[in-house]
Amino acid sequence: MQVDRFFKSTRGKIVAELRRRGTASAAELAAVFGLSPNAVRQQLVVLERDELVVEKSVRRGPTKPTLEFSLTSNADRLFPQQYDKMLSAVLREVKDQYGHSALEQIFDGIARRAIDKAKRRVTAGSVQGKVAQLTDVLRSNGVVAEYSLIDGGFELVEHNCPYSDVAKEHPEMCQVIHHVMDETLGGEHTQTESIATGGKACRFELQPQALETTR
Repeated sequence: MQVDRFFKSTRGKIVAELRRRGTASAAELAAVFGLSPNAVRQQLVVLERDELVVEKSVRRGPTKPTLEFSLTSNADRLFPQQYDKMLSAVLREVKDQYGHSALEQIFDGIARRAIDKAKRRVTAGSVQGKVAQLTDVLRSNGVVAEYSLIDGGFELVEHNCPYSDVAKEHPEMCQVIHHVMDETLGGEHTQTESIATGGKACRFELQPQALETTR
């Protein structure tokens, strides 16, 4: 299975949506993709056969139970794997042998490269366009990300983190995205939830710097 091609298919989009939501019924998924519930169920049957999703009966109020679907642990292999255990071991060894300052230099280098890469793609002429492009950058790196408008700015949500295990041991890893936001969006941002500290998602409230208009 080619992962990039898979996520462009209907089944792949269902998997990504379940990763974002956690659980959903066939009717809810159908509403998202503009399909009939039966068409979605056909895709879910295949995903169940491939042991990527599992169904369970959930009672919502006084009505009859609803079938909800969620991802299995097998679905994790569809998302980019960043070899967390090996990376954590390498970073631990660097810190033990060369001290915390050496570790900081490594993360500074990672941040610089991430910033350079993001700047090449976050070039829109509007604030919302920049936020949308940054969201696309995150998605290309295996993050199920989305943004929405809120009072005074935007909320950016990362529903998964390829480096979550590393960040739990080395919280400096989380600073990379903060540096990227500073350099691509400017303004101010606040993180309100973190996967590394036990949250279900990484949430950021963004107040990007307004773009100057030329006359």
